[in-house]
Parts: sequence; C-alpha cells; structure tokens
Amino acid sequence: MLNKAYLIDTSVWIFALRKQFNPFIKEYVDRLLKDHIVLINGMIKLELLGGVKTEKEFNRLKSRLDALEEIKIDNSVWGIAYQIAFNLRQNGITVPYTDILIAASAIKSKAILVHIDKHFDMIARYTNLKVKNLIGKLES
Repeated sequence: MLNKAYLIDTSVWIFALRKQFNPFIKEYVDRLLKDHIVLINGMIKLELLGGVKTEKEFNRLKSRLDALEEIKIDNSVWGIAYQIAFNLRQNGITVPYTDILIAASAIKSKAILVHIDKHFDMIARYTNLKVKNLIGKLES
C-alpha cells in the first residue's frame, strides 16, 4: 500500500468528470491522479458506473477506474463498517451504509477520504477516518 493515498468519493468524482466540471476540483483530482496516489473501491465504482448514460461512456470510465489501485472490500473492511455503524447508532447518528462502507475502506487502507458529503465528516468525528472536505470549493 502507498505511504500517502487518497480515496476519492463519488461526490468529488461527479464534479471532476462532468462536462461542466468544477475547475478547482478537476485540477485537484487530476493532480492526485498524476501523482499515482488515488485509490478506488467497488462501491465508488458502482456509484459512478451506474450513473453513466451510454455504453461508450461506461467502457471509457470503467477502463480509467480499473487502472487505479483498488481497495478490496474484504471481511476486515466489513468488520470495520459494522463497528462504525454500531458506534454511530449508539451516538444517535444515522448515515447511509454505503458511506460507512466507503469510510471503512479508507480507514483500512489508511487513505485520506476526499469528499463533498457531510456524512464523512460525521463519521470522522467518531472514528480515525482522515478526511479532506472540498465543499468550500464548490461555486455557488
């Protein structure tokens, strides 16, 4: 595993990949990609590929995502996810299980989770998840 790695959440990819992309976010993602420090997992791939409109777009994006180092969602990641879900619930916090699984994979791989999603900041308050929130970089 890389010394410093980033897991880019779907919430960021969307702003970097669309035709009317956010310039700051696209440049930030491109810089991380150029440095070969971006990880992916199956859940993020599912969210991204499930949203494409054409087979050509699907094949192109899948090829690009397949080139990234993948965090495998194995039993250890599931175990982290179960514990996060339980701990959050004990603190009266409910977040989507997909976000918990993504966070668990970042924790397992010791990656910084780059996002534009308040749920990850909530998870980070109760775990050792490291996050980089880009919400302040969105144009109004």
